[in-house]
Amino acid sequence: MAIELLNRELTLDHPSTPAPSIEKSDVFGRIGSLETRLARNSREIDAAQSVRYRVFVEEMNAMLPPEAMHLRRDFDSYDDICDHLLVVDNAIDGEIEDQIVGTYRLLRQEVAMANGGFYSASEFDIEPLLKRHPDKQFMELGRSCVLPDYRTKRTVELLWQGNWAYALRHGMGAMFGCASFPGVDPQEHALALSFLHQNSRVKDEWMVSAKSDLYRKMDMIPADEINPRQALSAMPPLVKGYLRLGAMIGDGAVVDQAFNTTDVLIVLPIAVISGRYINHFGADAGRFAS
Repeated sequence: MAIELLNRELTLDHPSTPAPSIEKSDVFGRIGSLETRLARNSREIDAAQSVRYRVFVEEMNAMLPPEAMHLRRDFDSYDDICDHLLVVDNAIDGEIEDQIVGTYRLLRQEVAMANGGFYSASEFDIEPLLKRHPDKQFMELGRSCVLPDYRTKRTVELLWQGNWAYALRHGMGAMFGCASFPGVDPQEHALALSFLHQNSRVKDEWMVSAKSDLYRKMDMIPADEINPRQALSAMPPLVKGYLRLGAMIGDGAVVDQAFNTTDVLIVLPIAVISGRYINHFGADAGRFAS
C-alpha cells in the first residue's frame, strides 16, 4: 500500500536550463534546504521506517505486526531489498533521524525477481503484465509518505525528481505500485473509483487486474451520473498527480485491512509520461540537480 498524503497539487513553473548530469552524485535534487537522495545506510532506513510509522500508524491508524508496533517502525522483508528514496531537510538541527521528512520505497524488477517478486503481487495479478513486456524493466513505487508540515509543492517536486532520476539511471521502462484511498469501504469512494474505472482503466497490453479472491468492483456509478470535477476532487492528491503524468489504473480495487486502506494499482509507462513533466524535471533529470 501507499498512503496518499501529499496534500497540494503540483503546479509547474516554466522549465529552466537543465543542470549537469547527476550520475556522479548520490543527491538527485535540491530545493532550498530540502534534498532528495537514496538512504545511504541502515540507520537512515531505520529513520525512514520511523517516519512511515508516524504517518501510517499514528495518523492513519494502520495495524502492523506486534514487533513493528513495539519498535514503532513500519518494516517488512522488502525493506532489505528495496532502495529507499528520502527527502531530507538539512535546516533541521540534529541527527538524520530528525531530518528525514518524506520517503518512497523503490524496487527494480531484476531485484524483485531475484528475491521472490514484487510487493504489489500480493494484491494484484501482475505476472501477465510483466510477461507481455519482456523488453521492459519495471520499477515498483511504494510506501510513500510525507510528514504533515512538509506536504507542499517543494516536497512533491523532489519526490518526483528522485523517482524520475532513479528510473533514468536504471533504464526503467515502466513504473507501477499500489496507491491508496483511506478506509476499507470502497463504497465510500464510489465516485472517484467509478471515474477512474471508466476513464483511466488499463487497456490492451497494459491490462492488469486485482487478484480474483481480493477483487472489489470499482465501477459503481453510471458514467452519465458522474461529475468529472467532483470525481477528481474526491481523489487523493497523489492519485491525481499520477493521472496528470499519464498513469493508468488497474482493474479492480483491493481492501487492505491492516493498513486501513482501499488500494488501486497505478501503471505508468515511461513512454507515456507527459512531455510537460519531462521538460519540467529535465530529460536528464537535471531540473533540480546540483
